[in-house]
Amino acid sequence: MADVSKICAIACDGAGFKLKCTVSEYLKGLGFEIIDCGTDSEESCDYPDYAVKCCREIVEKRAGFGILCCGTGVGMSIAANKVKGIRAACCSDTFSAKATRAHNDANVLCIGERVVGAGLAKELVNAFISTSFEGGRHQRRINKVMEIENY
Repeated sequence: MADVSKICAIACDGAGFKLKCTVSEYLKGLGFEIIDCGTDSEESCDYPDYAVKCCREIVEKRAGFGILCCGTGVGMSIAANKVKGIRAACCSDTFSAKATRAHNDANVLCIGERVVGAGLAKELVNAFISTSFEGGRHQRRINKVMEIENY
């Protein structure tokens, strides 16, 4: 069985296509395997369709984490968080990218092509993938968040 921690599912809508390509190449250069869940152009499309494809790879344990790109990162974040087992965070600064892994055990990073340039996107991805969940007092809170899925 493959080490899923080195496998990233990635998806975008048309507004996030260029950023998805940049992030995919960056992760490949770091030795990660990429599961590309689409889309494959800058044409307008429905971001929830691609968010679900990406998140399915994570909840079915074919990928260890995911990255979703759209214009702002917000739409993808909203859609991803509807999938049971997903904790997605839209980040545009490295502190948040680290904190969401350390404190929220986020498994999906959402970034916006219209908000974040290629250089900062790489920094966000690096912060996200290099930070581990701290557990401890944060685990109790994550358990409560995950219980919300049962309402």
